[in-house]
Amino acid sequence: MLRSVLMGLVAGSRAMTPLAAVANAARTGKLPKDSAAPEFLASPLISAGTMALAAYELAGDKQASAPDRVITPAVVVRTVNAALAGAAVAPRDKRWLGAALAGGTAAAAAYVSWRLRMRAMQGGGGQAITGFIEDAVIVPLAVAAATR
Repeated sequence: MLRSVLMGLVAGSRAMTPLAAVANAARTGKLPKDSAAPEFLASPLISAGTMALAAYELAGDKQASAPDRVITPAVVVRTVNAALAGAAVAPRDKRWLGAALAGGTAAAAAYVSWRLRMRAMQGGGGQAITGFIEDAVIVPLAVAAATR
C-alpha cells in the first residue's frame, strides 16, 4: 500500500504526474505484476496523453499566473487522479483501499506542499526555482511508485 500513499504524495504537488507515471509503466510493462491497473492504461494513446498533460502542468506550474493547488477544483482533480493511480498500483484485492489512501493523502499533501512552497518562495526562492526543485523530488517519486 506504500505505492498508493506515494501516489497521493505526488498528486498533492502535481495532479497529472501520478496518472502519467502509471500509464507509462503500464505501456512499458513495468507495473507491479499484481497491480489493479485497467488494461486501457497500457494504450500508447493514453500514455502519450497523460504524459502531455503532465508536461503541460510541469511547465505551467512555473508561471506566476498558475492557480494555487489548494483551490477547490484543483484539490478535487488531485484527489481523483491520485485515487485512480493509487488503485492502479495497489494489489488487485486491495484496489479500493489503495484508492482511498491515495486520494486522502493527495488532499492533505496539497495543503502541506502548498504551504512549504509558499514558505520557500518567501525565503527568496522564486516561482520557477521552487517549482523545479519540487519537480526534482516529485517526478522520480512517481516513477518509483509506479514501477516494479
